[in-house]
Amino acid sequence: MNLLIKNGHILDPSQGIDSTGDIVIEAGRIKEIVLQPSAFSPGPSELKVIDATGLYVLPGLIDMHCHLREPGYSHKETIRTGTRAGLRGGFTTLCCMPNTEPVNDNETVTEFILRKAYAEGACYVYPIGAITKGQKGEELAEMGKMYEAGCVAFSDDGRPVMNSLIMRRALEYSKVFGVPVISHAEDVYLSEGGVMNEGKVSTRLGLRGIPKEAEEIMIARDIMLARLTGGRLHIAHVSTRGSVELIRRAKAEGINITAETCPHYFTLTEEAIGNYNTNAKVNPPLRTERDIEAIIEGLKDGTIDVIATDHAPHHRDEKLQEFDRAPFGISGLETCLSLSLRLVHEGYFTMKDLVSKLSFNPARILGISKGTLKQGMPAELVIVDINKELKVKAEEFISLGKNTPFDGWTLKGMVVMTICKGELYEYGNREK
Repeated sequence: MNLLIKNGHILDPSQGIDSTGDIVIEAGRIKEIVLQPSAFSPGPSELKVIDATGLYVLPGLIDMHCHLREPGYSHKETIRTGTRAGLRGGFTTLCCMPNTEPVNDNETVTEFILRKAYAEGACYVYPIGAITKGQKGEELAEMGKMYEAGCVAFSDDGRPVMNSLIMRRALEYSKVFGVPVISHAEDVYLSEGGVMNEGKVSTRLGLRGIPKEAEEIMIARDIMLARLTGGRLHIAHVSTRGSVELIRRAKAEGINITAETCPHYFTLTEEAIGNYNTNAKVNPPLRTERDIEAIIEGLKDGTIDVIATDHAPHHRDEKLQEFDRAPFGISGLETCLSLSLRLVHEGYFTMKDLVSKLSFNPARILGISKGTLKQGMPAELVIVDINKELKVKAEEFISLGKNTPFDGWTLKGMVVMTICKGELYEYGNREK
């Protein structure tokens, strides 16, 4: 693949580039970046020219928290469909959680995922291994073997590690391997049976609530364990004001901690559940306006390092069940960037800040050579029109999961093209 991307606004935090210019891609790698006002001539070689005037050219986005459902749940999603949905959302790298069937708690499952991704994945896939065998929280999984097989982090996502000794050991191993332990922060004794945020709305709807303390207590515990061990702790899907404050204080103390949140936690409140809308059922649950304000502030001041999707696709029939019985989860790969751009349009932070949280920071935390447009690197990039309006149409999602509370919303900002693995994917104009 030989391309010349001309006149785009190139933004690459890894190199401090925030300027109009051209990018030359030859044989699927970035050959050169020429910043304006320098005139650039492509020379004698034949290059396909892409006019990116008025568009942003960004490093490929990295989702460090998604669910691709294979092996075991291919009726919800497959590596093939999930990676294509990722590309449409601007993601060239996806990190998939281990709650598959069988659980990714050994090198055999890790290797299966990598082989499947190599054969069928449109973008790059990095597995995240389970902390405990079967995600049961009782015995450490073979973290060393999974790390050698290709896991870039460890998590029992969907199930918290309630045993503090096991979590301590996992954090100690994280120092040995130099990879993060990702905490699904939930005290299951406090949250047991809960299906939404505990408060006035849950009382009005007659639904059992999950108190914010269920998240905050476990974050506090894990911070203390990270202080004790010096291990690498990453907090998943932060949803409460108290959680943000705990992480902020831990960072000020110098504890080795990073954190992520998801677009639905800075966009929607518990009111989105409305008349028992199961597409707004997610764990941790949607919270309150005060929590949204705190999460946005945490993103602004760097307390929260990453925006991830927690892409959790489900079959339509599963979400059509009664609210109590429907599974938690939102299909998020194809709306993440547009929803996150709202923070830029509303003046909370800059495009550079946003790209850092969607690309550069995830690569740094995971220790992978991604999230950059440096010369000689494989061309993994996304071209974005941040002002183009689009209407979310769940039925048009590439993902098998159509479960989104944003169906019908009009958003501002869309992916025009994604380049990955030597292929160019064009998405054209999705009209309102």
